[in-house]
Amino acid sequence: MRQAAGEGDPQAQCYLGVCFQTGQGVTQDNQEAVKWFRRAAEQGDPVAQCYLGVCYLHGSGVPQEFGEAAKWLREAAEQSDPAAQFNLGVLYETGQGVPQNYVEAVKWYREAAERGYPAAQFNLGVFYETGQVVPQNFTEAVKWYRMAAEQECAPAQCNLGLCYQTGRGVEQNQQEALKWFIRAARQGDKTAQHNLGLHYAEMEIKEAEAAEAAAKESPESTTPAG
Repeated sequence: MRQAAGEGDPQAQCYLGVCFQTGQGVTQDNQEAVKWFRRAAEQGDPVAQCYLGVCYLHGSGVPQEFGEAAKWLREAAEQSDPAAQFNLGVLYETGQGVPQNYVEAVKWYREAAERGYPAAQFNLGVFYETGQVVPQNFTEAVKWYRMAAEQECAPAQCNLGLCYQTGRGVEQNQQEALKWFIRAARQGDKTAQHNLGLHYAEMEIKEAEAAEAAAKESPESTTPAG
């Protein structure tokens, strides 16, 4: 792989960058990773452009620079790389490296969501649920939450559970709500864990109340006088 990368193969360069970034087969070295990502990115490889953009986004192997992050993510996003489209959407939503623009954020989230990127599907669902930029549409929100939830995106699982719990966009179904809360909670989602705790607390209260009511309705046994 190193030989192919040295001969200018962009896919090999990108893969070698990933190896250095993760420490797979080589000593981990973020600066060396950036070197190979840049070589591939400058040849137009969209995956390498996305990796390079994320390196600038997080300051991994290079100084954090949101403008450079946006530049490389845009290069990759315009070549339909879904991870780059998602991250570019985040930059537009937060106004980092680009002017804050929710319309542009939704545009890029949708591009990534339609290519199956779960985090983008979740974010797009949030926009539909809140009615920001797009018309509020709970059914559409549920559609995107479900797509992300089925790919084990924990926040989407939690929000889908909330939709089932409240009947927003779907028929109210407490068992379905519980199912999605459990799946999200197992991944460490704190909101889902909280909701799950409330559910079990309510169940305990209801059981205690039912037991108390049953005890009051039962006639007391008496012992006949001798």
